[in-house]
Formats: sequence, structure tokens, C-alpha cells
Amino acid sequence: MLQIENLKKSYKHNIVFEHLNMNIDQGELIYIHGINGSGKSTLFKIICGITEQDEGHIKKDDQVHIGALIENPGFLENENLRFNLKFLASLNNNYNEEKVAKLCQHFHLDYKNKIKMKEYSLGMRQKAGIIQAIMENQNLILLDEPTRGLDDEAIETFCNMINKLHEEGKTIIIAAHDYLEQLTFDKHYHLTNGLLKEE
Repeated sequence: MLQIENLKKSYKHNIVFEHLNMNIDQGELIYIHGINGSGKSTLFKIICGITEQDEGHIKKDDQVHIGALIENPGFLENENLRFNLKFLASLNNNYNEEKVAKLCQHFHLDYKNKIKMKEYSLGMRQKAGIIQAIMENQNLILLDEPTRGLDDEAIETFCNMINKLHEEGKTIIIAAHDYLEQLTFDKHYHLTNGLLKEE
């Protein structure tokens, strides 16, 4: 589904990672462990095409449809949740309002609330970020520190949702410094000192 070959990325004289190789098959649930600043977000940005690598190649199957939550989710701050989710989905003409409303309900977010996004707490923004990463039936889901700002109930909801998506055959990569014991990962990687090692 996705092949990463000899990836290298640096900023000025600081090497983020190099000789990074990864083979991802459809339906895998993958965990990448790394401390803050280890390069997890940068790797996801390169996979999504947001950032360019210095060296190496990424090969994606034609049918790959990426959903991603990277760093702090960005929204149109003066608009409400419904407007933001509808706007994001409209970019690909793939908006299922009933499905999106149910996802919001699972996370105890009021889909029809008119509160502007700038009034949302960190946890509420994080929930909205998770929803936009999965709401369009994406088959490759990249989640960067997805449980940041979530309470225990929301973490449990998140893990149940990921387990369900995994059962449906979605490919999911979670990059975090905290391990989620409720999830059964197919592969574990450790990103440290610029190198990605499978554990």
C-alpha cells in the first residue's frame, strides 16, 4: 500500500531522520513511538505531501486516500464545527452528513452547535481533528499524538473507534510518545536519533 525508501529530511544542519525505510500493507495498525521532536510529525507531513523530503522515495498505491491529524488541528476559527467539517469534506466532494453527525455524537460534540471553533477547548479541537481524519472513509489514516488533551472517556471512545476501523481493513499509523494498551498493533517502530527501527 505504501513504501518508504531511504527517506532523509534535515533542516539546515539538523538531520531529522535519514535512511528511513518502511513497508506498510493494507489493513495494518502501526505504532511509531518517539519523543517530542523526534520527527514523527515531519514523517507524516512528507507522506501527505505537505513537506518535501531531501532524499528518498515514497510509493503509494493509486487507491490510497489519506486522512490525517498532524500536530495541532487547524480550523476556520470564526466558523462552527459543522461548517468546518462540511468545508473540509467538500474539498473531495465526499460528505456524508449522517455519518459525520454520528461521529460527533460518539465524542460528545454537538454537531449543530453554533459555537465558533476559536471557543473550543484543546480536547474538543482534538476530537474534531480525529473526526476529520476518518469521516471520508479514508483508507490510510495518520494520527499524530491523537490522544493529546483527551480525557479518559474520550480516549476509550477513540480506541474503540480505531479498533473498529482496523477490523474494517483500514490502514492506521499512530505516532505518539504514549502507548495505548487498548489497541493491538501489528507493528511497532521506534523513531530516535534520526533512525526508525522496527521493534
